[in-house]
Amino acid sequence: MIFTNLKTEIQDSILILTVSRPEKLNALNKATMDEVSACFKWVEQNENIRAVIVTGEGEKSFVAGADISEFLEMNGPIGKLLSKKGQDIFFQIENCTKPVLAAVNGFALGGGCELAMACHIRIASENAFFAQPEINLGIIPGYGGTQRLTRLIGKGNALELMLTADKIDAQKALQIGLVNYVVSKAELLPFALKLMAKIVAKPPIAVAQTIAAANKAMHPDGYEVETQNFSVCTASSDFREGVMAFLEKRIAHFTGS
Repeated sequence: MIFTNLKTEIQDSILILTVSRPEKLNALNKATMDEVSACFKWVEQNENIRAVIVTGEGEKSFVAGADISEFLEMNGPIGKLLSKKGQDIFFQIENCTKPVLAAVNGFALGGGCELAMACHIRIASENAFFAQPEINLGIIPGYGGTQRLTRLIGKGNALELMLTADKIDAQKALQIGLVNYVVSKAELLPFALKLMAKIVAKPPIAVAQTIAAANKAMHPDGYEVETQNFSVCTASSDFREGVMAFLEKRIAHFTGS
């Protein structure tokens, strides 16, 4: 398939899916999210694809998060719809019957970290950083991040990252279980391809059923709570102040309203 903000290449039945908005550090705007959804529908239907590797264009950023400029007109109802749509798209990735690996080649911030967590396996290059900085905008992770982060690294670690908005490097991410491996930048894609080739050699039905069974460990109610709470945040004055401060490159002044 041909996309505007995604690049696709198939190597030995493994799709390399590259988010390609380097001028925006591969931020996930609405158009890119729609393309991600369309791509994974195609993956499910394409018998020539047995696995997917997701990565970002360039050496600096995997995915820098959502496109904050699109938040200017956000309110509670719109925020609820945005969260639900983002969750649905990342559920497509998580529930894909073919294994999906995130090859994190740089910054994985906000929605970028959520994208990586929706993948089944994560490998990071040594220069990778991870963060859920949404609280600085007066919102919460809304694409499943509050749920997946907590389940991957535990409640204490997850709350620290979400409440402080601190970045962690690849080695810290490995230590707390956010990623499976850390490799050099040069080895990232070769390592990812080698690992996925090992999985591709397994029986496809068993692979799909293993993924589905593992996903059953994730309870759906938490995502509904996340969507509702995201909506509450996007209806607040603090959210509008956070977005404006980000775009104007100044310190936000939150009032609790």
